[in-house]
Amino acid sequence: MAEVIVPELAESITEGTIAQWLKQPGDTVEKGDYIVELETDKVNVEIISEYAGVLKEQLKEEGDTVLVGEAIAIVDGDGGGSAPAEKKEEPKQAAAPQEEQQQSSQAPAQEEVKKGQQPVASPSARKLAREKGIDLSEVPTVDPLGRVRKQDVESYDPTKAQAPKSAKPEPKKAPEAKAAQPAPSGKPEERVKMSRRRQTIAKRLVEVQHNTAMLTTFNEVDMTNIMNLRNKRKDAFLKENDVKLGFMSFFTKAVVGSLKKFPMLNAEIQGDELLIKKYYDIGVAVSAPEGLVVPVVRDADRMNFAEIEKEIGNLAKKARDNKLALQDLQGGTFTITNGGVFGSLMSTPILNGTQVGILGMHGIKLRPIAIDETTIENRPMMYIALSYDHRIVDGAEAVSFLANIKKLVEDPESLLLEG
Repeated sequence: MAEVIVPELAESITEGTIAQWLKQPGDTVEKGDYIVELETDKVNVEIISEYAGVLKEQLKEEGDTVLVGEAIAIVDGDGGGSAPAEKKEEPKQAAAPQEEQQQSSQAPAQEEVKKGQQPVASPSARKLAREKGIDLSEVPTVDPLGRVRKQDVESYDPTKAQAPKSAKPEPKKAPEAKAAQPAPSGKPEERVKMSRRRQTIAKRLVEVQHNTAMLTTFNEVDMTNIMNLRNKRKDAFLKENDVKLGFMSFFTKAVVGSLKKFPMLNAEIQGDELLIKKYYDIGVAVSAPEGLVVPVVRDADRMNFAEIEKEIGNLAKKARDNKLALQDLQGGTFTITNGGVFGSLMSTPILNGTQVGILGMHGIKLRPIAIDETTIENRPMMYIALSYDHRIVDGAEAVSFLANIKKLVEDPESLLLEG
């Protein structure tokens, strides 16, 4: 017998949640096989078995929180049978191999009888059922494999389930009836447990609000020149670089150029010291199925426009496919978030972790703009917002930083020099 242990994941990650078991009790496991998917604060990690054999027991069920170093399953390296013990008892009998074969052929049959008598259930579900005196075979479950879980036993009411004995062969209909039950108020409700990542996002956003002196300043950018340049160069750019020329590369370059002029926005507080970073790892907020993530474009100051666009595209795809690695999310000196892709006209972005600055981009709208005292033109305008930690950055510096981004974006050719 060997225990499957939650491995060291990253310096900042000490626990996770069982998201999905990829192997079930009785399944054959080869060394290196993925047996469980673990959801952490940042990414989902698939844990492998270091042993070959049969998955004997799951010590934790889906939804349980587990710590690094904790045992979550047992793999029987002998294949899960009792044959090795019988071999030791009768090594000299000529009939031993034949008898062994008969015994091993009987084992599956006995297991089938067991399966017919007792439903598959998690250890915690069996324990709770014993305590409540509940027959597990009568408990409906939402598990597609028919596995009874602890929450199924908790929500099971024997008094309401006695009549439909005939419903026992059709357990898959039970979830529909359960979902249709009204709340105590008489109105329909649904209670859904927050995913670990959503809990972490909520916790960290509140921590930022409590632990920083966050303030937001706004400006607006005339996107005329940058849009004209894109329209002029987009076909040649795509043909040469195999990637579209978007707005993110321009704003990333503008942020890098502005951080070089205003280095305090590329710093963080550590105790009673300021850590001023001389590198430019720009986080880009991406909406993923499990919630917002901020993968990092490393050394953005050393990249050209095409390299930035490709890297952002790759990170966004990995985020949507839930394939981001921990190293994709770690670090970052400043963050850019673009609510404009969802139609946002203006917002106050919240700081990301220990960073002291985040730039918010928004939707581009045609608005009448006074060109001079007598001329008004419709121009494509974008509101931009800078949220910053007032403990480190003064208002004048923050306003100047944002004004510099405006200047660079409105004169995109200058980004070749200052970005």
